[in-house]
Amino acid sequence: MVIKYALSALPPLLLGSLRFGLAFIPAAFFVPRPKVAFLNLLTYGLCIGVGQFGLLYFAIENAISPGMASLVIQTQVFFSIALSILIDKERLTRLQVLALLVCASGLGGIAFNVNAETTLFGLGLVLTAALCWAMGNMASKRSGANDFFHYVVWSSALSCPTLFALSLYFEGWPRIELGLTQSDWTVWASLLWQSWGNTLFGYAAWAWLLSKHPLSRIAPVTLLVPVFGMSASALLLSESMPSWKVTSAGLILLGLLMNIWASSRRSAS
Repeated sequence: MVIKYALSALPPLLLGSLRFGLAFIPAAFFVPRPKVAFLNLLTYGLCIGVGQFGLLYFAIENAISPGMASLVIQTQVFFSIALSILIDKERLTRLQVLALLVCASGLGGIAFNVNAETTLFGLGLVLTAALCWAMGNMASKRSGANDFFHYVVWSSALSCPTLFALSLYFEGWPRIELGLTQSDWTVWASLLWQSWGNTLFGYAAWAWLLSKHPLSRIAPVTLLVPVFGMSASALLLSESMPSWKVTSAGLILLGLLMNIWASSRRSAS
């Protein structure tokens, strides 16, 4: 919902660049660069900044409603688990396989009911953004960083210029200039919320959690995002909530909850 407010004036790639630019400055003057490999920092910055948010912003502006985007992006849970299986050789239980099938049926319901508000193109963009989020999760987990606030700040330095270069190429200077001049206080407030609240606090806390716990246990906690996202979008942006959308959302959330249960049972045993 906050992203949608900012996109009312700013083009999506420019919004991404400003988000990570404000996350880097002025924090970089007070925190040193983390002692992690440059390639790891670059991977995280490109996966989260360019891959996740560049694609997500573009999708929300053009091809999917904010509430549905907040739901579909949570498929990062299963992408994260899939990467854990491929890289860390984790194994899925039968319950986790069933959870994946339930979640997939919810996504199928969304794909079957595409319209002007939620398109197949938008669905594909957000699913790709979710994959990029999962790749960023793996990068942060393997970074060996001791202070994840520093990690997020300095990875933003790599996201910002890349997104700005893409904005110049795809969106062009006239649209950038128009977006900046037309932005009012609500746009700048939503930008600061995303830069300082979501990026500096939210993602630093998230990366710290991933460093302390198994990814398969922490990733499903994000199922709270669509609960808030869809509710706020319906209440404040008047997003429609037909029965198919509620049913699809319910199936995806059920699949995520089943995965949490399966992870808890595995940890207990």
